[in-house]
Amino acid sequence: MRITSLSDEPVREIRFLNAGKRPGDFYSDSLPVLHGVVDALPEGISALVVTADLQGRETFESARGQPLRLLGEVLPAMLLDDILPSLNVGNQRIGVLLAGDFYTVPTLDRRGGSGDVRSVWRAFADQMDWVVGVAGNHDLFGDKAGPPRFSDPMHFLDGDVVTVDGLRIAGLSGIPGDPRRLWRRHIDDFVDGVGSLLCESPEIVIMHDGPDAPVPGCRGLALVREMFEQFNPTLVVRGHAHWDTPLAELANGTQVLNVDARAVVLTAN
Repeated sequence: MRITSLSDEPVREIRFLNAGKRPGDFYSDSLPVLHGVVDALPEGISALVVTADLQGRETFESARGQPLRLLGEVLPAMLLDDILPSLNVGNQRIGVLLAGDFYTVPTLDRRGGSGDVRSVWRAFADQMDWVVGVAGNHDLFGDKAGPPRFSDPMHFLDGDVVTVDGLRIAGLSGIPGDPRRLWRRHIDDFVDGVGSLLCESPEIVIMHDGPDAPVPGCRGLALVREMFEQFNPTLVVRGHAHWDTPLAELANGTQVLNVDARAVVLTAN
């Protein structure tokens, strides 16, 4: 699968509340939704929704006096009810790729909090046909660290490959770091994990942290980029570090789609 075009400007911007560093310091922010076109999607799929790092909560207006939901809990219905129809997405199946970090503390007074994100996965699964994703370094599934016990149509990946609707998708959760901390592993183990997945010839690789790219401001892991460049081209979906340029290409033709704090809707030509 190859992205042939990606909109320069958002097709929609969704308002949300972003956390500040102290009580009352939260602020209004916007999530850009971009439209991308790929050369082909498997028969029966009309679109893929791709996103990561939705670290915010809904506005007070949409909450209507109720507790503020996570941004990732309200986004799926907005996409299905309004944004996807505006892009002429048909009534065939819609898949979702999640690249991690979907939690924000309820009080909006601390950046980078960790918490339970199962409600976000379920919200996407309720509105779309299937969800495949990985964990970010702030994601919990329940009140303990470790992988979730999801069942179809939700597919959690960490060093795994799954085929859904004809798409072969690999995933590696977390980031390099101290293995004693949440969703972290030694950099050597992280790179080896990428190599093992690429030996399975996936069409898409979902990661939270991932390769850098030869474009200014495209931060990431050079060792991971070098691993990708040893294999056949694929499409990498990643978050964690925000890129002003959401799409970059590596030396071997691998495309890297950065969806940190953005959502992308991919449709076919």
